[in-house]
Amino acid sequence: MSVNLDKPNRWKEDIARSVDLYNDWFIQFAPKTYREERAKATENVKSMLARTNHLRNFTPIELRENPDILFALRMCTAPPIARDRLVGLAGVSKSLVNTMEKEGRLPPQMRQATLDDNLQKMIAMVERLADVDIFPWLGQDSNPTKQEVFRAATIVADRLCGANADPIVRNAQERRQLGKIKEWFEARGYTDMTGKVTLDTMPRGVFAFRLNIPGLKEDHTTVNIPVDAVVMPHKTKRGAMPLMIEAKSAGDFTNTNKRRKEEATKIGQLRKRHGNGVRYILFLCGYFDSGYLGYEAAEGIDWVWEHRIDELAELGL
Repeated sequence: MSVNLDKPNRWKEDIARSVDLYNDWFIQFAPKTYREERAKATENVKSMLARTNHLRNFTPIELRENPDILFALRMCTAPPIARDRLVGLAGVSKSLVNTMEKEGRLPPQMRQATLDDNLQKMIAMVERLADVDIFPWLGQDSNPTKQEVFRAATIVADRLCGANADPIVRNAQERRQLGKIKEWFEARGYTDMTGKVTLDTMPRGVFAFRLNIPGLKEDHTTVNIPVDAVVMPHKTKRGAMPLMIEAKSAGDFTNTNKRRKEEATKIGQLRKRHGNGVRYILFLCGYFDSGYLGYEAAEGIDWVWEHRIDELAELGL
């Protein structure tokens, strides 16, 4: 049974209500979330400055022990440099830089001598381009004052959060959406078994977040597909597939239309592995226009709007 994909007469009103819901949340909570993240980033930068004698004693050891600070270091230069620009300027491995920033670790397969050489090159480039207006003590014999350190850390943190503003808001919105789903499930007697079940071991009446579901690519290789929420209804036939829910939010119409093929790819890979009995829906909040909805409907993907979350009940929950 379809919930929304076959009801285009309701789409226009739902789009407007969904946009209003997202905008209300953004105005009320996004500034607070951003400030909290900036405060955390400020403390992290202050710690990094303390460990490196305020960038005056910066060695590969710091990057080996704290590879995830590379993003902050790129924000310490004048001008702040992009990830690929650092790779080009310093002549270092792109995969190393990506692994450090995206995964917060060092690639284990890289030889120690090569790793140290790359790390030293990064340090040399950051030191060469360091923004002396932010770090006025560099090149001087005097130590920075507490006020200078705090000011520098705040500026770098602001640059960090500015460059990362969209992910900060998106992650906060995703947490909120999953919280709404959890609240709805538990109010109806479902038990959270996140981290304790797999697709094959999920009993009736339980749900889990961030569950990896195996799928098949076109070349028949297996791929793990992370699904935001998976729930097995209280009343379901033995051997039936659980309901899979992908939480989606968007702050503008442009990005949703760029990303609309992602869900079609996922459900295609799931169906290729598990057959047409796959139950996969979207949980939408924000800017999803009729073009996006029509595309998903054509792929056989249904959805529930956050402002009508009780429609989850229509899916046998």
